[in-house]
Amino acid sequence: MTTVVLNLETVSLTDEQFYRLCHVNDNWQLERTATGELIIMSPVGGIGGNREADLITNVSVWNRQTQLGRVFSSSTIFRLPNGGDRSPDVAWVRLDRWSALSEEEREKFPPICPDFVIELRSRTDQLKPLQDKMQEYLNSGLRLGWLINPQNQQVEIYRPNREVEILPFPVRLSGEEVLPGFGLDLPL
Repeated sequence: MTTVVLNLETVSLTDEQFYRLCHVNDNWQLERTATGELIIMSPVGGIGGNREADLITNVSVWNRQTQLGRVFSSSTIFRLPNGGDRSPDVAWVRLDRWSALSEEEREKFPPICPDFVIELRSRTDQLKPLQDKMQEYLNSGLRLGWLINPQNQQVEIYRPNREVEILPFPVRLSGEEVLPGFGLDLPL
């Protein structure tokens, strides 16, 4: 199955309605863009799932050592400040920002943009929608993002107020000042 995008231009879902829609259809991976399109994503295969698990593990190990924030999997949907409800493959939120949310906000779709995200392009993903998604994160306050593209053997690095940097594999990525001391070697 490929990703399906539904234009909901004439149908407006409230945040609560979208939350309920996701829960009554929990066998589907749903997202909503800032422009209101509903995205139904296909599940990843074994290779993609393994790569995603490796990425989450790497960020989680670093975070356990530093205790600087919280790590989230692709099952977490974030309600972005500039609209949209998105679930990155890996997300990290600074602890003080996470702690500032109420218990209810943390329980549902957190109304916060992660400080750091990783999007991993799977075999069935088109590149342009992922690039648009990364831009959506930037517009909502993202501090550092990596779009890992195994098909093209490269990674795109997203930072506020800077051009996207594209680096070929093999490469060692740095968490910079966002995730101090974190590094990742690609390809995985």
